[in-house]
Amino acid sequence: MAAAPTPADLLPLLERIAAALERAAPASVPKVDTNAADAFVWGPERRLIPVPKVNRVEIGLLTGIDRARDTLVENTERFAKRLPANNALLWGARGMGKSSLVKAAHAEINARRASDALPMKLVEIHREDIEALPELMSLLRDDPHRWLVFCDDLSFDADDTSYKSLKTALDGGIEGRPENILFYATSNRRHLLAREMVENERSTAINPGEAVEEKVSLSDRFGLWLGFHKCSQGEYLAMISAYVQRHGLKVEPERLRAEALEWSTTRGSRSGRTAFQFIQDLAGRLGQRLDG
Repeated sequence: MAAAPTPADLLPLLERIAAALERAAPASVPKVDTNAADAFVWGPERRLIPVPKVNRVEIGLLTGIDRARDTLVENTERFAKRLPANNALLWGARGMGKSSLVKAAHAEINARRASDALPMKLVEIHREDIEALPELMSLLRDDPHRWLVFCDDLSFDADDTSYKSLKTALDGGIEGRPENILFYATSNRRHLLAREMVENERSTAINPGEAVEEKVSLSDRFGLWLGFHKCSQGEYLAMISAYVQRHGLKVEPERLRAEALEWSTTRGSRSGRTAFQFIQDLAGRLGQRLDG
């Protein structure tokens, strides 16, 4: 009969088990100084990464979207003042300034704040990390700052179920949404879901009405809907003019108009993005820098 193993015999085995468990355990997440910057990115490693300088457009240059601009700034300002405010969905035409408006509103409200008030923070979460939104909200819940959590180009495809995590996070679950967090999203889709995704549910579900309602109701979690539509020729030219004045570009009005219209025609679209791309090309040809 074999002798029972002694503690000395078991020690190497226990050490191997302990080492394996340590390797399998998730790495500890270093605590981030939320005073390090006014903007952060929620990284794939589930941590906040400071952004020293945000790529943004001045709010005065966002022309042709006056109603949406004023509404979002007012909603954001109420939130900064600890008053009731709604999660916002900015939806509609590409290139019309949806994400630019979110970043500009954040900067505008911080510029207006009292000297003794804490700055409002902006954190961007990527679409592919949306399932980690509840984790991010939990991390920020007890922070003294007000936080705008922002997801750009948010939408869901037919085989994607992460929208359920978003619905839960926006409702806040049993604890409720943290009082210091507001969620803004931009999307080309009003209901965030592809049309064929909704139609497929309607044609294949046992109870099509309930299935479609469960998916479409995601956008109902946003109390504020702001629609962005294609701009007119006049609005497009006004955007061009605002950029020219802001950056002090030296160009004759007739030439500016003709080249701006030709630029939009060759691209088959008129939008804020198209206008800025033209300004970049114009400034380069003029040998002038775009300051700021």
